[in-house]
Amino acid sequence: MGHRRTALGMASAVLIGGLVLTGCGDSGEEETAEPSGQATAAEGHAHEEGGGGHQHDADGGQPPEGIQEAADPAYAMGETVRLAADHMPGMDGAEATISGAFDTTTYAVSYTPTGGGEPVTGHQWVVHEELEDPGEAPLPDGTEVVLTADHMPGMDGARASVDSSTDETVYMVDFDMDGMAMTNHKWVVESEIRPVQ
Repeated sequence: MGHRRTALGMASAVLIGGLVLTGCGDSGEEETAEPSGQATAAEGHAHEEGGGGHQHDADGGQPPEGIQEAADPAYAMGETVRLAADHMPGMDGAEATISGAFDTTTYAVSYTPTGGGEPVTGHQWVVHEELEDPGEAPLPDGTEVVLTADHMPGMDGARASVDSSTDETVYMVDFDMDGMAMTNHKWVVESEIRPVQ
């Protein structure tokens, strides 16, 4: 009996030790209570839409391959603007910096995340270049598409339907929201931007 307890105790210790090691990073750096900017960027920001909250990454990354830079946008790279979009709480009225301007067709879409969960309705925005084999733009309302955008978890590969479209210049923006720096946030269309007064 004592031999069996010792074996069970050792197995438990190995299992618990493995779980503790799994939680540690392999960088050799000590974890701290204060998250670094990188950790904060990975966490993203809550995005209330349709059936519930979703997470936008703080760093939106590069524009999709094949998208055309705007030749003469109303707002230039690096220009400070005021947002008039309400895609996320705290966004409307926020000051932002233009980090990219593009000529394409932009869509509001509804989809169910690939990992399950509540359907997302009226997501603003995805661009034509973030759709799998979309054909010629603009796609009519109601068109079924597959998303290649990864703005939020469960978006890449999700089946979606087009709710509406616009050919306005579309922008990536950098702004601070609730104390977190959002960079290359995708997307804001021109009618959702105001000059700073």
